Amino acid sequence: MSTTTPEHHAPYEYADPYAVDYWPAPANPYLDTDYLLAPPNPAERLSYTIDPRDRHRLDLHAALTTAGIPPRPEDRDAIDQLSALPAGINATLQRWLHHTA
Repeated sequence: MSTTTPEHHAPYEYADPYAVDYWPAPANPYLDTDYLLAPPNPAERLSYTIDPRDRHRLDLHAALTTAGIPPRPEDRDAIDQLSALPAGINATLQRWLHHTA
């Protein structure tokens, strides 16, 4: 009975892309794909209205995150209850959080 040993060479060699500059130079070095976008045109904005409760919830999430208190998934019920409060109370909560940041 004879045993065969598997060959350990790969049909291709590994090429480290960071070891050598394999990438060809661009045809036009001044043609850069990384550029700033034009400012948005207000006339082209979509006209969606957000429910005030949703707006309060988003603003509260942003205020908490800015204050260094990122909301956790288990905080969702509390944030939903706070979002249902009137706009004046919601603004006060955000002002308090803004001053803690």
